[in-house]
Amino acid sequence: MAITDFRSFLIALPKCEHHMHLEGALSPAILFQLAAKNNIILPADDAAFASTEALSKRYNDFSSLDDFLHYYYIGMSVLIDASDFEALAWDYFQHARQDGVMHAELFFDPQAHLERGVTFATIQAGFEAARRRANSELGISSELICCFLRHLPAAHCEATFAHEELQASLGQGHFIGIGLDSSELAFPPELFKSLYADAKARSLRLTAHAGEEGPAEYIANALEHLEVERIDHGIRLATDAALMSKVAERGIMLTVCPYSNLYLRCVTSIGDLPIRTFLDAGVKFSLNSDDPAYFGNHYILDNYMAVHEAFALSVDEWALVCENGIRGSWCSDSRKDAMLDRLQQTIDHWRNEGDQA
Repeated sequence: MAITDFRSFLIALPKCEHHMHLEGALSPAILFQLAAKNNIILPADDAAFASTEALSKRYNDFSSLDDFLHYYYIGMSVLIDASDFEALAWDYFQHARQDGVMHAELFFDPQAHLERGVTFATIQAGFEAARRRANSELGISSELICCFLRHLPAAHCEATFAHEELQASLGQGHFIGIGLDSSELAFPPELFKSLYADAKARSLRLTAHAGEEGPAEYIANALEHLEVERIDHGIRLATDAALMSKVAERGIMLTVCPYSNLYLRCVTSIGDLPIRTFLDAGVKFSLNSDDPAYFGNHYILDNYMAVHEAFALSVDEWALVCENGIRGSWCSDSRKDAMLDRLQQTIDHWRNEGDQA
């Protein structure tokens, strides 16, 4: 089958996004707008904050994950009231709809906001308003994953999880799981074993960033000590054949973020990612945008396109990537069935188009 317009084909695929930090959708334009609205003074000693153009240019030149996180946490400072969090999430959902996303499982970082005096109820109200609107107006279902910042002491993370407002939100079903993000190298997963044991006891879904900058050993430790069901990033898995076989056998899904890995210099080109290695080994993965506003404004479709340009995946391979993403989602079985039906319809349509070409 020959498809002459692969972009249209990739747009049409029903996508699930599993690795997108809502705070990472804060574009320079929205950042400056909210800073003015909330009277937030941005760093005067950093030329990057002279204008939206200067900040966008700086975002194209991160030297490392920690360099990116420096700007990421400054950006969060402009989020004050519920309407700010709603505007942030709604902007993401509009991009997602254009790119063919049907379901999104979205990270957020409560510690970074609670420490600034923003209440958990404020965060929740804003994100919930955007999620309801996305479901009713755009047909996008979504779940929230509460992430914890690994550069902070494990005890701080555990105290945040025990926070009264967070536990009330959990009781009301406002988030479905927990994750672990921020600086990786100096903070191995096993530091957070107690936090994850508590979350598991409360029947939450479990995932963690591992094997982005850190070694494959971090992936193994996240599986063993945190008992995670998914691995976020996970590209270093390709350096350990035995672990890769184990991950494939257990059906653990990786949430790979191509442009993020490129912008944070984990790889020198998209073609350096182990996409073909994972396909050949039977490792399940989804493709995601991570923090698109910080990584060249590359949302999920751009990541699909970049992978296709680098690896020329076949229609069957794209169908498998999408199917694995749907089946690896944490939504209801009925929602998965609806997306699988859409996927089959899409593949059948494009097969017919190819046969007629």
